Amino acid sequence: MADTNRSIGDVLSDIVDDVQQIVRAEVRLARAEIREQLGRARLAAMFLATAAVAALMAIGLVLLAGVFALATIWPSWAAALAVAAGTALLGGLLWMAGIRRIRALHVTPQKAIDSVKENIQWAKTRT
Repeated sequence: MADTNRSIGDVLSDIVDDVQQIVRAEVRLARAEIREQLGRARLAAMFLATAAVAALMAIGLVLLAGVFALATIWPSWAAALAVAAGTALLGGLLWMAGIRRIRALHVTPQKAIDSVKENIQWAKTRT
């Protein structure tokens, strides 16, 4: 049963409290969405770091082994150049994979924004 003897001040106070609760909930939702996206960004950063380490290791090991192997049939400078080009290609592919993951991130808390829009629309229809 509704209390029909409430003053306008009490009703307005309840409305303000409700709006505050809604805003707090939306802020919590936005924080959760941003935390989720940062986790994905962390994964992309790990891909990029792994690509850098792989490229450095490849430069040190593959170049040395490749140069020695190719130097038996080519001049030393040509062997070194060929192995370096292959290593650069591998590093470039890994780099592009990491960049692709970064571009796929959406840092905007879209769920929270949509929810706020729904709440505003609901409030407009109620008033």
